[in-house]
Amino acid sequence: MNVTIYDVAREANVSMATVSRVVNGNPNVKPATRKKVVEVIDRLGYRPNAVARGLASKKTTTVGVVIPDISNIFFAELARGIEDIATMYKYNIILSNSDQNTEKELHLLNTMLGKQVDGIVFMGGNITEEHVREFELSPVPIVLAGTVEDSGKIPSVNIDYQEAAYDAVKELIAKGHKRVAYVSGPFHDKVNNEAKLPGYKKALEEAGIEFNEELVVEGDYTYDSGLEAWQKLRELTDKPTAVFVGNDEMALGVVHGAQDEGVNIPEEAEVISFDNTRLALMVRPQLTSIVQPLYDIGAVSMRLLTKYMNKEKVDENIVVLPHRIEERDSTK
Repeated sequence: MNVTIYDVAREANVSMATVSRVVNGNPNVKPATRKKVVEVIDRLGYRPNAVARGLASKKTTTVGVVIPDISNIFFAELARGIEDIATMYKYNIILSNSDQNTEKELHLLNTMLGKQVDGIVFMGGNITEEHVREFELSPVPIVLAGTVEDSGKIPSVNIDYQEAAYDAVKELIAKGHKRVAYVSGPFHDKVNNEAKLPGYKKALEEAGIEFNEELVVEGDYTYDSGLEAWQKLRELTDKPTAVFVGNDEMALGVVHGAQDEGVNIPEEAEVISFDNTRLALMVRPQLTSIVQPLYDIGAVSMRLLTKYMNKEKVDENIVVLPHRIEERDSTK
């Protein structure tokens, strides 16, 4: 049988309002009374009903997080930043995997709202007009984390992906490479098609190097697609001498594909990857990688959401965090 607030009040010989004040940390309770109520709560094993408290306060102190794939190290590091800041501000997390499926993403949004969450952090690849419409209709604030949305209507936290890609390719060109390949994530993700690819092209154009479509290979973020991309590049008559890869997992595939053929990295082909997850340190040679501060993106997006939920002042709703290139052994 569940212990209720009434049971605690009766056992401690106080009002239910006093028990409520103790549970909610209200300072307006005498120390002796607080001690007595806490002892009864511990003895009876009373657990406050979060649903009932939410109905009374119109807040559930719960945040929904929609994430494409928690098993992917990229999203796992983002989620850790969200979780730590949520805990700091005493919010609970409901985490759901969307598998980057638009229909499932929209379904999960409505499911979260049905659970009366106070706000949502959303991560996804392709933000459509339908997404934006649902975001704008939401009765609670929504913040995008590591997710690009063109209109700027929805609060978001990212890095400048175009500038980061430009910096990486520019560095490879500065090392003397004229044949720089680009292994991209799916082009239906705007961050690849509308940010990273233009950054790649911009670096080539500035160096007077003609863009060559055969040097661009589309992958799907996985290790296997990195292996396949390497095979396609090695079939070219005029092979690339450097490769810029859209994420660390595909870069591992590229490096291992090269090594399987006896190609030395970085002596015969230099590689720069994107994200700088722990995977960059788990391959030999270790990957030179663009540092996307994944934990910070998650943490800042959650902090931004708390500001909206608590009606605090928000100076910037579009936050762009700095990036840099971490030099390791996959480049000379």
